[in-house]
Amino acid sequence: MRLRLVRRNALALFCVSFVIGTLLVSTRVFLSADSEALPKDSFRDSHVSQSDEMLKLNFASVSELAKSVLNADYRQFVLNADRFPLDPQLVLVVQVHDRPQYLRLLIRSLEAASDVQGFLVIFSHDYFSEEINAIVQGITFCKVLQIYFPFSTQLYPESFPGPDPRDCPRDASREQAVQSGCLNAEYPDSYAHYREPAVAQTKHHWWWKMHFVWERVAAMQGYRGFAVFLEEDNYVLPDLYHHYRAMAEYRAAHCPDCDVLALGNHKAPDAGFPGHTAQLVTGSWMSAKHNMGLAVSREVYYKLMGCNEDFCTYDDYNWDWSLQRLSGTCISKPLKVLAARGTRVLHTGDCGLHQKSKECQPEQAAQKVEEYLRLAKDGLFPPGDLVLSTAELVEHKAHVKNGGWGDPRDHTLCKNYARRL
Repeated sequence: MRLRLVRRNALALFCVSFVIGTLLVSTRVFLSADSEALPKDSFRDSHVSQSDEMLKLNFASVSELAKSVLNADYRQFVLNADRFPLDPQLVLVVQVHDRPQYLRLLIRSLEAASDVQGFLVIFSHDYFSEEINAIVQGITFCKVLQIYFPFSTQLYPESFPGPDPRDCPRDASREQAVQSGCLNAEYPDSYAHYREPAVAQTKHHWWWKMHFVWERVAAMQGYRGFAVFLEEDNYVLPDLYHHYRAMAEYRAAHCPDCDVLALGNHKAPDAGFPGHTAQLVTGSWMSAKHNMGLAVSREVYYKLMGCNEDFCTYDDYNWDWSLQRLSGTCISKPLKVLAARGTRVLHTGDCGLHQKSKECQPEQAAQKVEEYLRLAKDGLFPPGDLVLSTAELVEHKAHVKNGGWGDPRDHTLCKNYARRL
């Protein structure tokens, strides 16, 4: 009996893997068919034209929504391109889920940022709503591009990568799972838990976004700077660009072996902020320290591409801990970070994936931000050159994996972003 169940589950997982491949192929077929309707020389212009009406998502049905998501990802309408026609001086990439109240705070901070007219802000969505689109499309102060994660659980409400009713319950024992014949009975994670679609989605989205931004976004062609990765519950300080440029110049002159920049950290501004606002730290890139305002160059992106297999099969649902795992293992030389001691990115979120029991309190978050801005005010736009205050040892930092990523279907889909998209 057990052997028959194992065979049946293996066959079912093979079929699902085949469906994943079909989904990826059909995505490309749809985009290819759509491109045939365009003039041969219009590909790049179609991504920046302001003469066409802005593309709207179609919420009439799940299938129509999925089709409009793919269409938007192909056409890549750049909002405000006519108002700000020059190439971007800084690219920000914001991962957006379903917390519009925090997204508004982030956008408010961007509007107050110095030199924002030179930014290209790419909002990458895995939850699609008219409210969130209206918030983003109301931006008038810089160029904006929206991209949409085409494997969102919202588009697959009853099948992988969404919640398949045939899947095993998260907390079922392996014996119970095998006896019930649920689909992924043979594939719990390192802690004997089964797949949770909402938990797995964040890592999927981050890895897809990394590939899509560097490989598929036409507005990134020719861009030689860093892309700064943010999330919807971040808040940037007014001198973000000033500090980014100063850090990039310091790296070029004094730390050419620094792989990435970290403009944010988890120490909020306090009374001592003005005293260390111009100080930098070097060391090993670490998830717990350097996952806010991570600035990645195209060269480092290619390094990560070489570790596609390792990233996508490592049993940790967090993109940042998975990235730390690569540093010093698949990437033989640990990633060296040049980090701002005085953070230029704040974390406002008090609810979400890692705070499941908490209610969102954006009003309190806004009050905290005002206090942080008051404390940081005298330390913003520091004159003169930045200085290195601490040079930590650069080494691989081992950690305990968090699980949540043991299902081979997740591994297959994740690996295919680099191969197909």
